Amino acid sequence: MNKEIKYSPLSGYVALLIILRMIIAPVFAIIFMKMLLSIPVLVLGLVGIIGFVVVNPNESSVLILFGDYKGTIRKNGFWWVNPLFIRKKISLRARNLDSEPIKVNDKIGNPVMIGVVLVWKVKETYKSAFEVDDYVHFVDIQSEAAIRKLAGHYPYDNFEIEEAELTLRSGGEEVNEVLEKEISERLQIAGIEVIEARINYIAYAQEIAGAMLKRQQATAIVAARTKIVEGAVGMVEMALESLAKKQIIELDEEKKASMVSNLMVVLTSDKDVSPIVNTGSIY
Repeated sequence: MNKEIKYSPLSGYVALLIILRMIIAPVFAIIFMKMLLSIPVLVLGLVGIIGFVVVNPNESSVLILFGDYKGTIRKNGFWWVNPLFIRKKISLRARNLDSEPIKVNDKIGNPVMIGVVLVWKVKETYKSAFEVDDYVHFVDIQSEAAIRKLAGHYPYDNFEIEEAELTLRSGGEEVNEVLEKEISERLQIAGIEVIEARINYIAYAQEIAGAMLKRQQATAIVAARTKIVEGAVGMVEMALESLAKKQIIELDEEKKASMVSNLMVVLTSDKDVSPIVNTGSIY
C-alpha cells in the first residue's frame, strides 16, 4: 500500500450521544442500584471519549492502528474514530517558501546569488506522512537542490556565451517553467503539489559583482560608440553626396579626406568641439 485511502468516520454527534448514555446510565446503576456489572460499560464509555477528532477546513487526519495505515479523513467536521487510532494531522493549505538567496555557480562557473518563491501544498497525505521523515524540511532541501541544478544548466547572461539564447537573467517564464518542473519531479515522492515556482532574486556574488558591473558598463559604452560611428559614417557620406550633387564645391581626394576627418572628429567626440574659423585662404 503506497497511496492515500479515504476513511469514512462516524459522526461525532451520534457518537457523543451513545457515549454519554454509556457513561451516565452505568453511573446511576452503580450509585443507586449497586450494579457493579455496569463498570465495564462505564470504562468503555470513558475510553470512547478519546476517539473524538475535529478536522478543520483544508486539514486532514491520517489514521494509524498498531503501525497499519487505515486511511485519511479529509472531510472537515466533528467525527469519532477508533480510540486506539494514532492520529496525525496534516495541513492541506497552500504554503509559501521564500528562500534566502544562496550562492551557486552558473554554467560557466561564475558565482551568482539566487533566491526563489515556491507555492506548494500537500496532495497525497500517505506519501507526506510515511515516504519522507519531515515533508516540510524535505521541501526546503529539494528546492535548494533544484536551484543548484538549474543554475548549472544556464549562464547568468550571454557576455561570455553570446550564442546562448536562454540565460538566468533574461530567461523569464521559460526558466521559471524549467525550475517548476524540476522541483515538482523532486517533490513527487513526498506527495507535494507545486502550484508555482519562480526566481525572485538573482545577482552576481559579491566577490565578482564589481568586476561584472565594470564589464557591463564597458559593453554598453562599446555598443553606444558603435552606433555613434555608424551614424557618423552615414552623415559624412550624405554630406559628400549632397555637395557633389549640388556642385557647391569641388573637392579633390586630399580635401575629401580632410573633410571626412574633421566631420568624424566632430560627430564622434564625447565632448563639445571648438571650431577654428579660417578668415583667409589656406591655399
